Amino acid sequence: MKKFLKDESGATAIEYGLIAAAMGLALVTAMPSITSAVKTKFSSIGGHITSGT
Repeated sequence: MKKFLKDESGATAIEYGLIAAAMGLALVTAMPSITSAVKTKFSSIGGHITSGT
C-alpha cells in the first residue's frame, strides 16, 4: 500500500491533461478575433490581386 501511495506517475498525466485543457480554453477564447483578422487580411490580399496592384 505504501508503494501505491508514493507512486506519482499518474500525477504527471493529470498535469499534462490540465495543461492541454488550459491551452484548449485559450484557443477557444482567442479564435474569434484571430479568425476575423485573417479574413480581413485575405480579403485585402484578394482585392490587391484582382486589381493588379
